[in-house]
Amino acid sequence: MAGERREEGGNAELLRQYLSHLQHERRLSPLTGKSYARDIDELFRLAGETPLAELQIQQIRRFIAQLHARGLGSRTLARMLSAWRGFYGYLGHAHGFVHNPCAGLKAPKAAKTLPQALSPEQAAHLMEVPPDDALALRDRAMLELLYSSGLRLAELVGTNLEDFDFAAGEVRVTGKGNKTRIVPLGRLAVEALQTWLTERTLLVQSEEKALFVGKAGTRLTPRAVQLRLKQWGIKLGINANIHPHVLRHSFATHVLQSSGDLRAVQEMLGHANISTTQVYTHLDFQHLAKVYDAAHPRARKKP
Repeated sequence: MAGERREEGGNAELLRQYLSHLQHERRLSPLTGKSYARDIDELFRLAGETPLAELQIQQIRRFIAQLHARGLGSRTLARMLSAWRGFYGYLGHAHGFVHNPCAGLKAPKAAKTLPQALSPEQAAHLMEVPPDDALALRDRAMLELLYSSGLRLAELVGTNLEDFDFAAGEVRVTGKGNKTRIVPLGRLAVEALQTWLTERTLLVQSEEKALFVGKAGTRLTPRAVQLRLKQWGIKLGINANIHPHVLRHSFATHVLQSSGDLRAVQEMLGHANISTTQVYTHLDFQHLAKVYDAAHPRARKKP
């Protein structure tokens, strides 16, 4: 740590005072304090013999570039910058430092990872849960609902009986920011849900409003749903990591591939900003590119 290497200098004492400030005035935990200490000690190492008060923004930018080249990710770098920025803020307030060289700097953006999506064939196979018992019928209904309507995990476990209008083929969903939206239900999802409802009456506790319940008759937890879906993916031999969000991604991708209607997909997913939905256009392009490479005579490589 800085205090162990630089006892003769002022940096160790400044860090000690800052950690005391974090613990006693800002009431941060000792564990958080250790994290701050590691990040600030890295700043000391990078600065070398340059006094903290003399560091400029271009030097901090170079430090971040060096750390990025060493393989540190954008989240780690953002955390480090935040720690350095807070440290300099304290130095300005408590020790008269006149500028904060970290102000306005941002970590390099992480490379965008495209959402994973099942192929239509994989999604169809996943729906083939054998109707062996009540819990299997429940799980099949959950899978159909996730894939049919693109629900988030929290939205799935939060659905109540009163949210469904089977005659209209709709479900009312409360999503992020407590915003409510109406999402269409596919025919097969309606059939699976109605089959589950007949079994639900044998498990449910009185007055329980949740659509999906466990053996105890109470609302399923998100963790229970995740575990059940993962188990079914393994049992059915699907070569993909099955979790609720992959079905949401698959729903969005397949609807967009079929319709090309980005606004409709945005509305069904409950995205506040269409830029969030636009990531699926990249997936759609990947699909089209694969079809082109496989089918177009000018795209085929010569043997």
